[in-house]
Amino acid sequence: MVGLAAAGPDPISYLDAAADTAAGLDYKRRFVASLDVRVGQAVADIGCGPGTDLARLADAVGEDGVVVGVDRDPRMLEEARRRLAGRSNVRLSPGDIHGLPIADADVDRARVDRVLQHVADPARAIREVRRVLRPGGLFGMAEPDWDTLAVADADVDTSRRFARFVAGRVRNPTVGRELVRLCAQGWVRHQVRRAGRGVVP
Repeated sequence: MVGLAAAGPDPISYLDAAADTAAGLDYKRRFVASLDVRVGQAVADIGCGPGTDLARLADAVGEDGVVVGVDRDPRMLEEARRRLAGRSNVRLSPGDIHGLPIADADVDRARVDRVLQHVADPARAIREVRRVLRPGGLFGMAEPDWDTLAVADADVDTSRRFARFVAGRVRNPTVGRELVRLCAQGWVRHQVRRAGRGVVP
């Protein structure tokens, strides 16, 4: 048929469906738990999407804390605002991970969930998150390595083809294996800059 394009899944519906599976629910719970969020803290969810994890984070920080959701997609932020309308401890901001709308050393925890595979400069993005973290803060990242991804399915051939298909369409398909190196490089640069300003780390 002429003039008809194959439509992909709605991004919000896709994210909701993936997060609502047994594996997705367990993964999300463990990821948030690993951040060790405390009452009264400030937490940044960078690439917050439609607000999938914001309520859980808002519960963890309590009324004395704040959760800042940042996303560059206006539609995602609109949906997050709708979902989190009753949460006074959630702030939503448009922004890009390469230049976050957050002041220096303003948050205790930051998380990035499957975002760095899509960004222009993962190393710069990690340095930017480091900038907004307070001393002693935690930064949680979860990224796949599409090049070595194993899908648990009986149809091995299709699983391999799926992983290769996705690897050819994301900007940074192997960023999952590079996180430790990128963080180490970002930390060294940060310490050098601080020392150059006469700041003791």
